[in-house]
Amino acid sequence: MPPPADPEQTLDLPPGYTLVALRELGDAFAHACEIAGEAGAGTLVWVRRYDLVEFAVVLEPDEPLVSARRAFFAGMNALADAIAAHCPPEREVKFVWPDTVLFDEGLLGGARLGWPRDCAEEEIPSWLAFGVILRAADMAHIEEVQAASGVALLSEGFEMIDTNAIIESFCRHLMTAFDRWNEGGFEPIARDYLDRLPARKAGERRGLDGNGDLLVRTPASKGPPDRTSLVEALARSAWYDPQARGPKLG
Repeated sequence: MPPPADPEQTLDLPPGYTLVALRELGDAFAHACEIAGEAGAGTLVWVRRYDLVEFAVVLEPDEPLVSARRAFFAGMNALADAIAAHCPPEREVKFVWPDTVLFDEGLLGGARLGWPRDCAEEEIPSWLAFGVILRAADMAHIEEVQAASGVALLSEGFEMIDTNAIIESFCRHLMTAFDRWNEGGFEPIARDYLDRLPARKAGERRGLDGNGDLLVRTPASKGPPDRTSLVEALARSAWYDPQARGPKLG
């Protein structure tokens, strides 16, 4: 069994963030969605765990839900940048559309996005919640994890101190991402995200639509590009195991 988390452990967050810490059995994403309306933007819910890096941040968009969901890609970029900043050299962080995080080709974890269920597509949501779970360690099933092509931070060369540092770094990278969005539009965010999304076919051209859908056009295709729905893909959370309440093993 992994050692219990230190209840006195805390995070060093940039200005603008407010920390809400939960004990090991807490659910960061569910709690963030529950308190988001009152807690407000910048609230970061964190579960003190040894085996998982689990947190969620509350956002307050200023555009309709149909386009505000694109904040998900800013969150994914910030997460990848934070992992890359602390990982061993020459290791890659990649995505599987839209929400799965791969580290060195193994499934490390992923992200989820929540919003008020009574918010219409053309209404500005009062909040969004971006939640993350990464596998930090799975000491009881480490052989099974490796055999199933899943990975854990502590078995991939990260130090224990890096797990908290990834969250702190994520917060800084997220602020930078939104600054870039405000200054240069969404295109730089889309480009950074798509750079980490492996191409399915040689020569394909990819983009993100105004509602966040993935658009793919191959060299031989004629007519409109192939479209993959962001909302439908987020609903599936292909990386997430609800029974284990963490990343799938592969």
